[in-house]
Amino acid sequence: MAHDTPSRCVLITGAATGIGRATARRFALEGWQVVAGDIDATGLADLVRGLGEARCLGLTLDVTDPAQWTAALATVRQRFGRLDLLVNNAGILISGPFADSPLERHHAVIDVNVKGLLNGCWLAHPLLAATPGAQVINLCSTAAIYGQASLATYSASKFAVRGLTEALSIEWEQDGIRVQDLMPLFVQTAMVLDMDAQSIRRLGVRLTAEDVADQVWHTARARGWGRVHWPVGPLARWLFRLSGSGPQWLERWLARRIAA
Repeated sequence: MAHDTPSRCVLITGAATGIGRATARRFALEGWQVVAGDIDATGLADLVRGLGEARCLGLTLDVTDPAQWTAALATVRQRFGRLDLLVNNAGILISGPFADSPLERHHAVIDVNVKGLLNGCWLAHPLLAATPGAQVINLCSTAAIYGQASLATYSASKFAVRGLTEALSIEWEQDGIRVQDLMPLFVQTAMVLDMDAQSIRRLGVRLTAEDVADQVWHTARARGWGRVHWPVGPLARWLFRLSGSGPQWLERWLARRIAA
């Protein structure tokens, strides 16, 4: 397999498990230097052992804490002097009727999925701007196509990710930084275990973490500035194509059929 230049560096949040772990493995196999960030120290240590310390650097990173972002990015700058790709993958989910979840759980979803990603983008910008051809790939969701019943706050958080991605894809073009997002449907990870939503029962869980990692790799290698959103999988692509193509009542009817 042809490898990219070994000096290329990717920082992945939520890298200890699931999509983040699969993405770390994919980029390490492709010859990149992987910086894996997570609050799961045990999972992170296991990942580093598997990939080898020469290829993977594990860093404690709570994305909701700007100070930990600052420390992690200082280490990246000191060790590698560049950041070619930031993958904002860390995220959490609550499901079920909106009013049945404690308010603090709703706040936690926003803190991780929105504020955590915002922290990363804002604090990594100087290092990204100093790295020719740098990119940001944000993990979004098909839940950002139409507000999803039983996943209301998660869906709202992914709409925020979508909006920030679109805005920064324009703002940061002048800095030479491409900003894009991925929109998978449900993925076979711990996040969807015991999920209380009709949509998962209707649509099923068809994607693996490796499927999404492959799309991260493909998106990182793509060229051009025109494409911002990357649906993952045939069903996600179909849903994305339908969005905005018809009257609002039709989109609401479709979302209701899926999730209610």
